[in-house]
Amino acid sequence: MLRVGLTGGLGSGKSTVAAFLRELGAHVIEADSLGRRMMEPGQNVYTQIVQTFGAEVVSTDGRLNRPKLAELAFHGGRLHELNGIVHPAVIGAQQKWMEEVFEQDPAAIAVIESALIFEVVRDALARGEREGLLADWRRRIDCVVLVTAPDNVKIARYLARLSPPAPAREAAETDARLRLAQQIPDAQKAAMSDYIIDNSDDKAALYDQVTGLWQQLKSRNNKSPKKLSLQ
Repeated sequence: MLRVGLTGGLGSGKSTVAAFLRELGAHVIEADSLGRRMMEPGQNVYTQIVQTFGAEVVSTDGRLNRPKLAELAFHGGRLHELNGIVHPAVIGAQQKWMEEVFEQDPAAIAVIESALIFEVVRDALARGEREGLLADWRRRIDCVVLVTAPDNVKIARYLARLSPPAPAREAAETDARLRLAQQIPDAQKAAMSDYIIDNSDDKAALYDQVTGLWQQLKSRNNKSPKKLSLQ
């Protein structure tokens, strides 16, 4: 079994890398989609967010007003409060998912796609946590793949995906830069990662890198002990 963390900043292309790895045979779970499901009405994470941030983050349909929540988190200085609710739940679910994958296939390669693998540990240590699910998260992953790209490329991709109307484009770009500023720079992450994917070129070049990475992951997996414990 092999536990792989796949990370990269906003607009880096890690979701595309995750899709390629899934095509090649990896089991993949996306932290963002998992978090979104947990933030739906009726979920414990949803309840905690409303209790913490108030009724102003609830839309008329009862679901979270995500733009308002993002405004309070990123522009209102409350990102650590939001992460403190979402991250433990998401990571706990990811760990449960890995256990289920390896129970069914002890030789599996399980990939967790998350923008904040290193930031989760950083923030936990900043809060004084020296052990526990968040502080220990990196140690529960066998290797980390970092997807990189220049910041201007990341922002351009983010804006292309968002497709804001012209009057809102400047605000969207400002928001993208603020989000990137909350993340650890690629240069620092690279020093803590096992594999680097440079996504500054086209998809064909990216796919070539991912197929090479997949061969390395399979080789590494063949040499790893087949144990089920994630401790």
